[in-house]
Amino acid sequence: MGSLHTASVVDSRDRPPGRAELALYGIYEISKILCGPGSLPDVLTGTLQVLHSFLDMANGVIALLDEAGEPETVVSAALDREGARLYFKALPEKVVGQLVVTEMPVVVENVTRDPAFAECDRSLWGKGQNVAFIGVPIRDRSRVIGAIAIDRAWANLADMRTDEDVRFLKMAANLIGQTARLHRLVMRDRERMLEDQRRIEKEREDLAAQLRRGGAPAIVGQSPALRDVLEKVQLVARSQSPVLLRGESGTGKELFAHAIHECSPRRTGPFIKLNCAALPESVLESELFGHEKGAFTGAMTQRKGRFELADNGTLFLDEIGEISAAFQAKLLRVLQEGEFERVGGTRTLKVNVRIVSATNRNLEEAVAKSAFRADLYYRLSVVPIHLPPLRDRRGDIPLLAEEFLRRFNADNKTRISFSPAALKVMQECYFPGNVRELENCVRRAATLVRGDTIIDKDFACRNDGCLSSVLWRGTQVQQPQLPVVPAPAVPVAAPVAPAEACEGEATCPSAATCRVPRAGTRSEYEQLLEAMEKSGWVQAKAARLLNQTPRQIGYALRKHGIPIKKF
Repeated sequence: MGSLHTASVVDSRDRPPGRAELALYGIYEISKILCGPGSLPDVLTGTLQVLHSFLDMANGVIALLDEAGEPETVVSAALDREGARLYFKALPEKVVGQLVVTEMPVVVENVTRDPAFAECDRSLWGKGQNVAFIGVPIRDRSRVIGAIAIDRAWANLADMRTDEDVRFLKMAANLIGQTARLHRLVMRDRERMLEDQRRIEKEREDLAAQLRRGGAPAIVGQSPALRDVLEKVQLVARSQSPVLLRGESGTGKELFAHAIHECSPRRTGPFIKLNCAALPESVLESELFGHEKGAFTGAMTQRKGRFELADNGTLFLDEIGEISAAFQAKLLRVLQEGEFERVGGTRTLKVNVRIVSATNRNLEEAVAKSAFRADLYYRLSVVPIHLPPLRDRRGDIPLLAEEFLRRFNADNKTRISFSPAALKVMQECYFPGNVRELENCVRRAATLVRGDTIIDKDFACRNDGCLSSVLWRGTQVQQPQLPVVPAPAVPVAAPVAPAEACEGEATCPSAATCRVPRAGTRSEYEQLLEAMEKSGWVQAKAARLLNQTPRQIGYALRKHGIPIKKF
């Protein structure tokens, strides 16, 4: 029994494959071609070659239609591209319309006797032959996107198995429909990516051209001070040297850092930015260097730091003067060696990053007081660039104000404009917050204006609402003062000595509270007021600037009767 069973198995394997097995093998070969590399016309041509070998057809085409129903891609195994297109166009419109509208196969046993093919070019089907035609729609989900059309010559109609051929072509058409859909999605995404790349390149070219002319799209102004800075930006952008941007808060350090990156050879790489003052030291280390999974509580996965993300690009470190002494040593190693380890990791990583840093602190004074490492300072300040405050480029105020108002109108769909008196008011203001304060001033006036034109009375400084105009009022324009909140009671100090008597603390009867500057120095009042403005009226930051404690700053504010500015 065992030997008989083995023999039967051998006999079944040696049998020639049946029609179903051949169809399955053909679909397998077609799927390999459709899933392989190549353009859509190439894979469709390969599919037709498989169909030609399995169906013994004379001619055949695969046609994909566009949204209007016109042939978009037509290929053939036996004809060239032009011949395949002529073959498909020669098919009767009634037959093609039936395929598209009814979404059902069309079978014609003999095209020479069918009325629909009466007006077709008979040379397409040969002479003196009986030719059968089979058409199958190609669908993408619920929509017909094309058709497979083949013809076969036959001598005996009984030898034709149209039902089996139609089933085989329908399976092939389903695979072709899915492949065509995927190719179109890929082509659409590719076109979108190319369009985005062209747009980005155009923006970079425009930015470089603007910088060569002395301006940039996001850096508005034509003043000599700004032109000098932009010329220096263009020069330093060509090198790989670290850049330190110096200047008061609100002068646009991030915009200039981005301009340096976009005009440099690294413009194709990433531009990564980080505000060092916004994070505590433990989080700052993870943000810059990254961490391994399980390095600390909450580190569920491995994470790349900003240095890794900025590899072959530019890393912008804002408020670099606020980092602690311990973290300064960790940062110095990366700048010197270009290598680091992730938090909780042991593998040394190497990166190629250009550093652009920014600060509004006096780093030289911090180095002299040992509050900032001298070796780190020299690493960061290879090319220092001082950004001018807005008071040194007053000619740019109207241009900046118009730009901010244009953005406000675009965001809020309004058509507000400035009157000449309004522009004059802004040009006379001191703007200790620089460009950032100017933008806030424009938006506040545009929000509260009752008409379509901003006049001089619409500004907060004309309505006793601008604290900056009180603290920084000049001698030429006397602004109305705001009501001052009474300070806590403190011991009455001695009268302020006249200026000619304030030559030193030894001769000043009230040196602790005197607001008159002594020879070659600034008064304590002026130093305190300047530190509070630079720190955004945060007493802890002002204390670091003056190398004092927050309690000393609070006592000095009460002593001089300076009201706390709240935002």
